[in-house]
Amino acid sequence: MAKKKMKTMDGTKAAAYVSYAFTECACIYPITPSSPMAEYVDEWSAQGLKNIFDQVVDVTEMQSEAGAAAAMHGALCAGALSTSYTASQGLLLMIPSMYKIAGELLPGVLHVTARSLATHALNIFGDHSDVMSTVQTGFALLCSNSVQEVIDIGGVAHLAAIKSRIPFLHFFDGFRTSHEQQKVEVIDYEDFAKLIDLDAVKAFRDNSLNPDRPVIRGSNQNPDIFFQVREACSPFFEPVPDIVAEYMREIGKITGREYKPFDYYGDPDAENIIVAMGSVCDYRPFSAKYFFQIYPKSVKRIAVLDRIKTPGAPGEPLYNDICSLFFNAGLKPLVVGGRYGLGSKDTLPSDIVAVFESLKAEQPKNKFTLSIIDDVSFTSLERGEDIDVAPEGTIQCKFFGLGSDGTVGANKQAVAIIGDNTELFAQAYFAYDSKKSGGVTVSHLRFGKKPIKAPYLINTADFISCSNQSYVNMYDLTKGLKDGGTLLLNCVWPPEEMEQKLPAKMKRYLARHKINFFTINAVQIAKELGLGNRTNMIMQAAFFMLSKVIPIGKAAGYMKDQIKKSYGKKGDKVVNMNNAAVDAGINNMVRIDVPAAWADTPDERVTEQNEPDFIKNILRPMNRLDGDSLPVSAFTGREDGTFPSGTARYEKRGVAAFVPKWIKENCIQCNQCSFVCPHAAIRPVLMTKEEARRAPAGFAAKPAVGKQLAGLSYRMQVSPLDCMGCEVCVNTCPSKEKALVMEPVGSQRDIEAANWEFAMTVPVKDNLWNKYSVKGSQFRQPLLEFSGACAGCGETPYVKLLTQLFGDRMMMSNATGCTSIWAAAAPSMPYCTNAEGKGPAWSNSLFEDSAEFGFGLYLGVKKIRNKVAELMREAISLDIPQEIKEAFQEWLAGMYNAEASKAAAAKIVPLLEGTTNPVLNEILDRKDFLIKKSNWAFGGDGWGYDIGYGGLDHVVASNEDINILVLDTEVYSNTGGQSSKSTPAAAIAKFAASGKKTKKKDLG
Repeated sequence: MAKKKMKTMDGTKAAAYVSYAFTECACIYPITPSSPMAEYVDEWSAQGLKNIFDQVVDVTEMQSEAGAAAAMHGALCAGALSTSYTASQGLLLMIPSMYKIAGELLPGVLHVTARSLATHALNIFGDHSDVMSTVQTGFALLCSNSVQEVIDIGGVAHLAAIKSRIPFLHFFDGFRTSHEQQKVEVIDYEDFAKLIDLDAVKAFRDNSLNPDRPVIRGSNQNPDIFFQVREACSPFFEPVPDIVAEYMREIGKITGREYKPFDYYGDPDAENIIVAMGSVCDYRPFSAKYFFQIYPKSVKRIAVLDRIKTPGAPGEPLYNDICSLFFNAGLKPLVVGGRYGLGSKDTLPSDIVAVFESLKAEQPKNKFTLSIIDDVSFTSLERGEDIDVAPEGTIQCKFFGLGSDGTVGANKQAVAIIGDNTELFAQAYFAYDSKKSGGVTVSHLRFGKKPIKAPYLINTADFISCSNQSYVNMYDLTKGLKDGGTLLLNCVWPPEEMEQKLPAKMKRYLARHKINFFTINAVQIAKELGLGNRTNMIMQAAFFMLSKVIPIGKAAGYMKDQIKKSYGKKGDKVVNMNNAAVDAGINNMVRIDVPAAWADTPDERVTEQNEPDFIKNILRPMNRLDGDSLPVSAFTGREDGTFPSGTARYEKRGVAAFVPKWIKENCIQCNQCSFVCPHAAIRPVLMTKEEARRAPAGFAAKPAVGKQLAGLSYRMQVSPLDCMGCEVCVNTCPSKEKALVMEPVGSQRDIEAANWEFAMTVPVKDNLWNKYSVKGSQFRQPLLEFSGACAGCGETPYVKLLTQLFGDRMMMSNATGCTSIWAAAAPSMPYCTNAEGKGPAWSNSLFEDSAEFGFGLYLGVKKIRNKVAELMREAISLDIPQEIKEAFQEWLAGMYNAEASKAAAAKIVPLLEGTTNPVLNEILDRKDFLIKKSNWAFGGDGWGYDIGYGGLDHVVASNEDINILVLDTEVYSNTGGQSSKSTPAAAIAKFAASGKKTKKKDLG
């Protein structure tokens, strides 16, 4: 046992003492009675006190408790062990970031002087109402009941957080323990250092956000996978009590004081006991009186369904309330609990049946889950055969649409027409993916003579409509279509091509289930009528014609009345165009005779693709709308929300009806078309003579213009399967005779898709032209490609350009909004890597704190790089090879310069590989931090208001370490980016020019 070192201190000083030992970055904001904790840490930092990592703690005061939590989150993401201190309303302001920290399995610790919350009056004194408000965040709560315990249990909190990856909230009573002075035994930092799991610390740093090994963290997930991924974290919470108990034993060995997760004091034969934690707090009213008024006295077994997950808890909130209710009433039915519907996961009638089946079992399952396959913690109840509880005679219809094509709007109008003009009941629900436009939408409509109480998606349909022909090869369109049902497909294919165009599975279903199959060329009709790509009115009229929900004459009249109301102010021309669309939808359908032979169509021969496991096992099923079938185990290793970069390139959605064709004779090689492309779907290619010889037939090129490009060939290549058809490139082309013209995708698809694949194998030649010019920037690989942004998006060209200039060392903190949705709509990740595997490391925090979160990333990186500098200075004084010393001196001289740090890092890493010197090994462990990072806080859609730039349509603020880019895209349209203020091209050009001016300052 170590020699005792006694000191007199209060609870706040004790917490500061223990937290300082384990902390690298402290992000603080004062609030009574927690303020002294941060003040002590700040004071000791100023005095140069070292923690157990032989570092001085970096202390940063933020503008609010919310900002402190966001910065703490960012520092943890960057790989620095981080802490904060708070209480009361301050803790509540931290809750949003606490969910993120716990969800990403980051080992931070909050020290809280537990205090009352202001309600009918302010009370600054102690109770547990603040900490109890956080129980659902995923933080582990650990309570200290005395000043001595603050040191001992506080140490357990830090040690257990590091080992378990679960963040801890360590609390003690405010204005009682916090301000009580006691003579206590402090634990030497050397003793704490012996207990820390250094392998866990290294794993934590190796999992940090870093452009040298980029990942995407904080994606937005749809109902198909959110629930499964949420459940995947459960195994991390299960061992936490054992880890805490083990560290309590280890602390006991040092101190001689025995701790356990629960302690009992009293007679071993006691009949009456009290359970308490610091003090007693009652916090959820539930009316026993009214519950038992309707409770059937015959009940023996109860299943409680909660639509929430409380990680690490014995049960969810409603379950706990029900258990407490019966306990207080002296009743003893069997009560089990389960989770359902997280993230809008659809819960079917068959799931509810599964609950009743479980209740019948000898041992009903407790803590179960519905509608997922949990093959990790084995909580799920198996769903039985699908049943439909919609009233008899209900007509059920599904509509597959393309985001922004008007399908959803048309279906809302159809429901209104039927609901307002007939005696039929109507229900509509619209399922979207997360892409801003161009993604799939599925509308679920039910109509019937009886009230419809079916709060779940349609799984047996009478009518299915599809407005995009590419979907026949992407989704199982006929799944659930009833025998004799109707399928309507918008396509350009004539009847004689159906044999070739339709997939085997679809043909078999059509024949075996005697489906009434109709097609309509709504794309061509809309174009001829001057409606562009808006096929919704045509498809809606065709639906009324085929479904016969109401007589077609009445339906057409109602539609035209709606058209008059909606478009009357725009003039007769617009009204007449839409009226003509209604008539065309009724009169231009083609019935397809389904050959009986289709019933036996063999499956197509599938060539096995050499694709990453993530693509085969997660992206492909999700893109088939089959993500619901993915089990929890599919996300093992992704429990913290990590997704790989560059997955969008595998989608090849092919959703544009028209795409640009390059006319080489007219091209002046300005690269402006590539510059403004929102989706990086058109790029210049430079080829040597040897590379040009390898090009496929039809890969036309011309001599590159400019002495820097002498001897090279030039081509502007389009990806027809990734293009969104927005025409921004065509409109931007400055050539007198346009070098780009829009053509039907069918005429471009096959040959240009192959040309694109070849173009992507040609090495990028990015050092021949000034990268800060419009032309030169486009010879650099964009590390943002094929995002889920709207066609013609005004945001993505900015960010794409940033990735071309700084992408290999970018760390991005992204606000929630448009910019996060198109950036990380699972499973499609558009941020990608270069040939070296480097690229933007991206994470999303919250819509209100992206700047603070980004600042935390900067603080974390800064802390680790400063440690590298300390280690190098130490190493230079040791007996090591001279070439290593010289490389270290070069890095120290240029550590804040991007290019200089790159050059020095390239020398250092090979020299250190294989070393046995412990100091050099520490440097090598941090090799991912050698290159200066480019920290970007980024947001759009008014996010700038939160950091003081509201009202500007584009702002760049920069110093050598932190950059802020604010976009307000409301000034842009989605169909070409034109506005009265500026165009994206002009705005980006202005930014590029500013980058050139600040080159010496090392922008980024």
